[in-house]
Amino acid sequence: MTSQPFRQIHLDFHTSQQIVNVGGEFDPHQFAETLAKAHVNSINCFARCHHGYIYFDTKRHPERRHPYLQRNLLKEQIEACHAVGIRVPIYTTIQWDFFTGREHPEWLAVDADGRIQGPGPYEAGFRQNLLVNTPYFDFLKDHVEELFESVPVDGLWFDIVKPLDDSSVWAKQQMIEQGLDPADEKARQLFGLQIIDQFKAEMSAYVRTFSDDCSIFYNEGHISPSILPTKSAYTQLEIESIPSGEWGYIHFPITARYARTLDVPYLGMTGKFHTEWGDFHSLKNLEALEFECFQMLALGAQCSVGDQLHPNGILDGPTYDLIGKVFEQVEAKEAWCDNVTPVVEIGVMLPKSFGAEDTPPSSSPHGRIPRSSAGICQMLMADSFQFDFISGKTDFDKYKVIVLTDDVMLDESTAQKLEAFVNDGGKLIASYRGGLLEDTDTFPDFFGVSFEGDAPFNPDFVTPKGFIADGLHDSEYVMYVRGAQVKANDGATTIATVTRPYFNRTHEHFMSHRHAPSTGEVVYPAVIENGNVIYFAHPIFTQYRFRATSWTRTMLRNTLTYLLDKQLVTHNGPSTLNVTINQQEQGDTSRWVTHLLHYIPIRRSETIDVIEDVIPLFDLELNIQVSDGVQTVKLVPEDTELEFEAVDGELRFCVDKLHGHQMISIEFE
Repeated sequence: MTSQPFRQIHLDFHTSQQIVNVGGEFDPHQFAETLAKAHVNSINCFARCHHGYIYFDTKRHPERRHPYLQRNLLKEQIEACHAVGIRVPIYTTIQWDFFTGREHPEWLAVDADGRIQGPGPYEAGFRQNLLVNTPYFDFLKDHVEELFESVPVDGLWFDIVKPLDDSSVWAKQQMIEQGLDPADEKARQLFGLQIIDQFKAEMSAYVRTFSDDCSIFYNEGHISPSILPTKSAYTQLEIESIPSGEWGYIHFPITARYARTLDVPYLGMTGKFHTEWGDFHSLKNLEALEFECFQMLALGAQCSVGDQLHPNGILDGPTYDLIGKVFEQVEAKEAWCDNVTPVVEIGVMLPKSFGAEDTPPSSSPHGRIPRSSAGICQMLMADSFQFDFISGKTDFDKYKVIVLTDDVMLDESTAQKLEAFVNDGGKLIASYRGGLLEDTDTFPDFFGVSFEGDAPFNPDFVTPKGFIADGLHDSEYVMYVRGAQVKANDGATTIATVTRPYFNRTHEHFMSHRHAPSTGEVVYPAVIENGNVIYFAHPIFTQYRFRATSWTRTMLRNTLTYLLDKQLVTHNGPSTLNVTINQQEQGDTSRWVTHLLHYIPIRRSETIDVIEDVIPLFDLELNIQVSDGVQTVKLVPEDTELEFEAVDGELRFCVDKLHGHQMISIEFE
């Protein structure tokens, strides 16, 4: 994989036609000097914005040039940056263009009730969706061709490229021509995927007629298995994920752990804003921006920070002071973060709602992260397990354990692949409906479990036994989220059981403030073991996301400890310590770079989490399972060697102090 620049800016410039003197105070030297001083080495600059206006001297579409643009802004930005060695990919919008939507409403997507999608005629906003299966595509190609004629093109950054559930005359006619039923919602969704995949393939091929090597990216605000059919259309992946906005702090670590399995360079994108895009005159806390960028490095990504240029063309000084403080540190660290591969032990299967090849993800960043995926991500990070998120197309060989969370249904090919994995010694954990064959209530035979329907009682109770009970009381624990009623097939073993409440809470039967207690009567299995497969009848991952129940996390940790020969990383730090390991090849030698992160997001407002403080940790003892031949262990980039002990494949060392982020390079002979 060819790495992207590590220190990038995404410079929004969505500028209303009512703003005058656009770019009037732009100073090329000051622009480039500000970026260089902030250690920026790549910046996305605008050719055309969501308002639909163009920011260079367009000859083909002069009506689209911003009416108050004072100069050939994009060209001057590129020339100024190139003079100081800064790369400038070019941004242009695809599906949100207010000018085009106003001039060509017949090119806008329509919902199933016949209304134009997005804001109504008296609402503020430009988020009506344009259709690329209309003559609008011809305009886009003409626009791209003019870019290559007008300015140097390092790359193209196409924004808002997503599948649409469209009921316009265009979609209806084209679907009917293909023998599809436009009244069928699922058929429309599949057609929307087909259209956007075709657009990406055709647009990338068109771009390649002008340049063999410019970068190409299509932004949907999310990366999921739905991009697999067109992965070759991208030169890199970028994960738009601003934690202080809609995405929250859980979106990036999940999405990145999937993106890094795709063998395509990728970067994370956060923002300098206190909230998100367009939040002028706000600044993110330094500690938060540090964490967000350092987490990108820890997960093998390069860094991009979103900003928005003032209409006058002047970069905000305090913004680039903030970014420069973080990018200076990124620059010092990146030698240990380039061309790395994660060292992992667990693969977590993503449900289709995350965005499968034939299922587009939700249009909302919140909806793109299923509760079960968020729950297991939090649980595994809290206990420092090393894991990826995967799809059925992922190579399973690198994982010792695969987990099917509460809502992961299996197609036939994935079920067969998992059975082969288990038969070859791999371990499998499944929960609730995770592992059911698609469109059935049947588990594959190798599970050793029969599904009999949703449990009749909610909540019900589990008494941990056997290997799941370590660290828990010999007592019943409430399971807040309704589970499944199952039975163990011949040869399978029931590890723990479910006890019932006196009754479900209704207007006829209720007790105290919440639910009734247990009667102690055992009604069906809670945990079943069948060879290398362990099944939980409850949606334990959804429950953790919903209630943060320590007992479900403990049961999962105990199960993984039971299945893994040894956990890859253990330590004496708190559950707020985030640990990841990447492998980096250096000629004939190899090193593992361990990242320690200790930043704690706190909900201090009604709407967003913030990071304001760095709480140091002292005397951290780490145990890492390694192969033989450890030569040195040292703090980097400080180049401070640590004392270590390597015995029987276990490496032990101590970090005296962790303040925010620390990398430790384990170098092998």
